[in-house]
Amino acid sequence: MIAYVFWHRPAVGTEAAAYEAAQVHFHHSLAAHPPGGFVGSACLRAQLPWLGDGGAGYEDWYVLEDFAALGVLNEAAVGRGHATAHDAAARTMGDGTGSVYRLLDGFPSFAAVRLATWITPASGRTDPLLEDFLVDGMAAQEAMLWRRQLALGPAPELCLLSGELSDGARDTRLAAGWSATVAPRMPLTG
Repeated sequence: MIAYVFWHRPAVGTEAAAYEAAQVHFHHSLAAHPPGGFVGSACLRAQLPWLGDGGAGYEDWYVLEDFAALGVLNEAAVGRGHATAHDAAARTMGDGTGSVYRLLDGFPSFAAVRLATWITPASGRTDPLLEDFLVDGMAAQEAMLWRRQLALGPAPELCLLSGELSDGARDTRLAAGWSATVAPRMPLTG
């Protein structure tokens, strides 16, 4: 399972409530008439350290069965049934960038997500067991561990989405030279 993750902000002068309403409408459109290979999506209010000035914005997760479904989503998003909702959301967008991630562990459920822990491995690293990031009582139903597959812009290699901070992803538990950035998330959809 993969996810196209898109980070974005409203254009200057766009009211946050109107921007959020347009984003939610687009996600609801996809849920009502899902394209082939589409598993689900979520729009989260988020801190975006790698977009522009690193301030607040939004993070969309489009969960898909595979890379073929990414092409189907790309066509469907601007096609019949979704074009009006997509265009309304896109018209008010400012900065944006994205990446594709692969699910390593957990289940793609965003309702309880409150934190994103972005993990950057050291250069020339030897990977510790990735499951170590989900230790200390974090059940797979409560967290998702994702690894970047395709970088379309700057973004860390690993992402742990969870409702609470995992002891396994704290700086004191990471391998030497690895770092973690924890940022709050608030689901608008999902």
